[in-house]
Amino acid sequence: MRRGQPVPPQSPPSQRPFVLGSVILAVVALGAGLWFALRSGDPGFVVTPDQNVLLITIDTLRGDALGSYGGVASTPNLDRLAGDGIRFTFAHAHAVVTLPSHTSILTGQNPFEHGVRDNAGYRLTDDAVTLAEAAKARGFATGAFVGAFPLDRQFGLSQGFDVYDDVSGTQVAPADFAFAERRAADVVEKAQGWISDQQKPWFTWVHVFDPHSPYAAPQSFAQQYPRDQYAAEVAYTDSALGPLLEIARNSGRPTTVIVTADHGEALGDHNELTHGVFAYESTLRVPLIVAQVGPRTHRAGSVIDTPVRHIDIAPTIAALTGIDLGPLPGRSLLEALDEPDDARPTYFEAMTAMLKRGWAPLRGVIVGREKYIDLPIEELYDLGEDPEEKDNLVARSGEQVTTLVAHLKATGATMPGEQVDENAEVRARLQALGYVSGSAPRKAAYSEEDDPKRLIDIDRLMIEGIELHRAGRGADAIDAYRRVIARRPDMGLAYRRLAYIQWEIGATGEAIGTLRDALTRIGPDIDVEVRLATYLAETGNAADATPLLEKAIAADPTNVDAANALGIAYARGNRPGEAIATFERIIREDPRNAYAYENLGTVYLGLGDLVKAQDAFQRAIAVSPASSRAYAGLGVVASQQGRADEAIQHWQKAVQLDPRNYDALFNLGSTLIRVGRATEAQPVVLQFVRTAPPGFYARDIARFREWLQGR
Repeated sequence: MRRGQPVPPQSPPSQRPFVLGSVILAVVALGAGLWFALRSGDPGFVVTPDQNVLLITIDTLRGDALGSYGGVASTPNLDRLAGDGIRFTFAHAHAVVTLPSHTSILTGQNPFEHGVRDNAGYRLTDDAVTLAEAAKARGFATGAFVGAFPLDRQFGLSQGFDVYDDVSGTQVAPADFAFAERRAADVVEKAQGWISDQQKPWFTWVHVFDPHSPYAAPQSFAQQYPRDQYAAEVAYTDSALGPLLEIARNSGRPTTVIVTADHGEALGDHNELTHGVFAYESTLRVPLIVAQVGPRTHRAGSVIDTPVRHIDIAPTIAALTGIDLGPLPGRSLLEALDEPDDARPTYFEAMTAMLKRGWAPLRGVIVGREKYIDLPIEELYDLGEDPEEKDNLVARSGEQVTTLVAHLKATGATMPGEQVDENAEVRARLQALGYVSGSAPRKAAYSEEDDPKRLIDIDRLMIEGIELHRAGRGADAIDAYRRVIARRPDMGLAYRRLAYIQWEIGATGEAIGTLRDALTRIGPDIDVEVRLATYLAETGNAADATPLLEKAIAADPTNVDAANALGIAYARGNRPGEAIATFERIIREDPRNAYAYENLGTVYLGLGDLVKAQDAFQRAIAVSPASSRAYAGLGVVASQQGRADEAIQHWQKAVQLDPRNYDALFNLGSTLIRVGRATEAQPVVLQFVRTAPPGFYARDIARFREWLQGR
């Protein structure tokens, strides 16, 4: 078993009017049939609600990655768009992970204003006003198409969208470090289909995830960039977006297209492999292109060096379309055309390391070209002279540090609020993408030893551990996490990952010992406790597991993970009635909890009730069509009912979805042998012998080896 994882149009917005020479065009003058061209220098933009808006966000795209920004990747589609509009060279995000950054883009607020501070543990509240909600109130059709789980509808960004097409229910991570996303071409195809059906102006958000690690571009692009797979992903993404940009150009209405990234990628800069720890320019600076294409628009082609920010995107869309977002901290990007020396502060943060690892929180501010990073070891950079941030000026610029600290305080930024508990499915999916869940104790004060600069080697080890595990090098991954624990004994995540790998290879006693050691060293930790209890139950020690879980649920009745684990413990302890009642309670409270359905089906299998087992597994698949365990369960049901061919099909599907579903793999091989399909059985048997962990399957491996020797 597996534990659970779980009005009419408003008045136009109160934006600053555009000041263009001696003419002031206020948005309040706009009506559906009125058109105005806003001109300042070269660019010209049509202002009307009778236009489309296409917002494209490319995950993990560095500010220097596109060809038009000097990047090595071939990006002709986005370069052409930049030539048709405005390319901003000094644009910044406010956060360096996906969900907080996109929330700023879609609400026009800083992270401390909208409250979403990390990918896990936070939700956008219903009282927030999103671009989609405002566009819908103005009469736009609204659609969103996203490429990866961190933007799943449950996190709150679906507010106001008529269609929110995410990856929910299409993939289930089969293991803690498995991957879950969909290609840019698949996302674009979904968006194209929806756009083609629209008769009125539309607001469409398209998010593509491909440049995110691990980099695995389609083969033709990977071959073009054999030494730079990140560039290969960028080139592929541009190619995939080409048809979408053509639809925008030929939609029959003017279409405002805005392209940006949620954040960049370090690629080893400052010893950071990916993103999320630091907020140096490699992960904080983003590309930003604004263009209008289609009828009544004309080629612009401007390059603007004025500092701009993600919170300026929403006011830009509001100003061009007349949608009402209320007062916002940003300003229209078009105002930057006439204010080249603007020095409005840009707030930024990186809170993941504090929230999940107990490291020091990172906040900062950019004013003009000066950048201040507030950490125990302070940093100050002149980005005009030192764009790679190699020369920390703090020791030589005391007065300027004081000025920038005052700017940071003036933002009113607060520390993150408390996190909500994520269920095990959310945690597994986020961890599969390299993101961290759980929580770490907060400190009253952080020292230099808590500064991420002192701890970045640990981040590298944590990432290497995931990569080693994906490569099948379990022993090396275990060594990486042991080294992390030796350096930072208070990191609960390292213990959990270590224990997971130990468990997976069959070292069950070591896995349990690791979790007990974690509780001894770091004190009470609900994630560690639930996993420990689950492992105890799975090894037959339900008597010790059950009171741990009952205590956890008494403390937090909403903890679905603990409830699912308790159901497992009841089942292992020969208390099937209580197990069934537990899983059914989870399902009543969370009808999308596939793990509860899977576990419920497994209990019914044990009781010999094949009808109820089959129903539970089918309901699991209805919730999560890629549930390997549910297909495996259906295979057992079919087998026990004498339908061997159907059983084989179910097990083949289960193994296709998760090659590490060793029970399904064993059943598939055994049944193929039994029905005389030895030729088909041989590769299945070989796969089982080579990959199944001996700690769990030694006897089965021996039996299959004997069969192979007799072939």
